[in-house]
Amino acid sequence: MLGKVIFIDSVHDILWEKLSEMGWTCENKTNLDKEQTLEILGEYDGIVIRSKFKLEKELLKSLAKLKFIARAGSGLENIDLVTCKELGIEVFSSPEGNRDAVAEHAMGMLLMLLNHLKRADSEVRKGVWKRAENRGYELKGKTIGLIGYGVMGKAFAQRLSGFEIEILAYDKFKTDFSDEFVKEVSLEKILEESDIVSLHTNYLPENKYMIDDDFINQMNKPFILINTARGFNVKTSSLVNALKSGKIIGACLDVLEVESTSFESVEDTDEMKYLKLSENVILSPHIAGWTHESNYKLSDVLAEKIQSWINLGAQ
Repeated sequence: MLGKVIFIDSVHDILWEKLSEMGWTCENKTNLDKEQTLEILGEYDGIVIRSKFKLEKELLKSLAKLKFIARAGSGLENIDLVTCKELGIEVFSSPEGNRDAVAEHAMGMLLMLLNHLKRADSEVRKGVWKRAENRGYELKGKTIGLIGYGVMGKAFAQRLSGFEIEILAYDKFKTDFSDEFVKEVSLEKILEESDIVSLHTNYLPENKYMIDDDFINQMNKPFILINTARGFNVKTSSLVNALKSGKIIGACLDVLEVESTSFESVEDTDEMKYLKLSENVILSPHIAGWTHESNYKLSDVLAEKIQSWINLGAQ
């Protein structure tokens, strides 16, 4: 046997099956709370987690046996990556597993907003039949700016490509990435030309409040904002003020600044109350990457990465 793996969070059974086939001993401890889990964590060579709690420096340093952490998903904000690197702990994530789900969800939210589908559906169900008032807007001819062009951004760009729109992309961590879907541009070009801005950034502390008063004021046109990345990318007070002023004409938000760190709840602030009452805001509870298909793929991708790591001689 290669060692023991603890499952802290629930994931698709395919990961358990494939790890077992490789020779790992898997143990389901998803029913334990944080304190109970911490008492036994030092016994394991591998950890499977989503976002139940943070794996921070002092905790990681106490786990002498730990060889790897497998995070089912894309964000790694609950894992101290610097300490993992120092200790030689391999960290796996699976953004490839839910990129299609995120792209389709963002596409759906945008079309729902542009065509007033939330309001129109609600009105028709109440016996209200308004046609002129629910006249929508077409995507064709618009310019959309993507901030971040990793696996998520590219998947969204691919879906957008059939709508005959101009797709611009800015990524501060890479260059020379123009392809059949996007044109690489500067952030200034995004600010100057975009009718729609969509965020596809990784979790990094420096990305906190990347959409704030300063960013919004620099936008050349009133615009629609899409955020399926992380809630703290957008300063909610700035968003609300821009919605009130008309500088932001609509928002599609799957993630929110006021979410809990486990993504399982949201604080009901005055700003959140405003967003919930706004007809030009589409909200969903951090489920863009949460389809039945992605549930399988997130775990399957992790299994493939762990197998490749073993094949390279990690064990």
